[in-house]
Amino acid sequence: MTRMIFVNLPVADLAAATHFYQAIGCQKNEQFSDDNAANMVWSDTITFQLLSRDYFQTFTPMTIADAKTACGAMYALSFDERDAVDATAKAGEGAGGTLDGRPAMDMGWMYNRQVQDPDGHVLEFAWMDMSAMPGPDSA
Repeated sequence: MTRMIFVNLPVADLAAATHFYQAIGCQKNEQFSDDNAANMVWSDTITFQLLSRDYFQTFTPMTIADAKTACGAMYALSFDERDAVDATAKAGEGAGGTLDGRPAMDMGWMYNRQVQDPDGHVLEFAWMDMSAMPGPDSA
């Protein structure tokens, strides 16, 4: 079996979170979705499992962090085209996300932007041209 990553995220409003993740390009997998969860497929190996906060709490005795006030992780997603970074960030903003107010990071060979989903989870959209990446001797 191919190794996969399932990013489990607590959400306050499952419908709003589902709308956001669909807007940024995820496909909802109904087989693993119900009234408590939405399985949002980013790629063949990356899936976001959106879980209502109450349901998420059944998986851990720990307090659920408030992603709107503290950043515990950033989820970086890559794109084949540089323009897709901006287009996806705008789509996320239009679907209830919050675009990072800072300018996009543009290093020439790498370009990225950050967007918070409706619950404050930070997503970083990135494009890289590895053939143009500076070598270890460049400064």
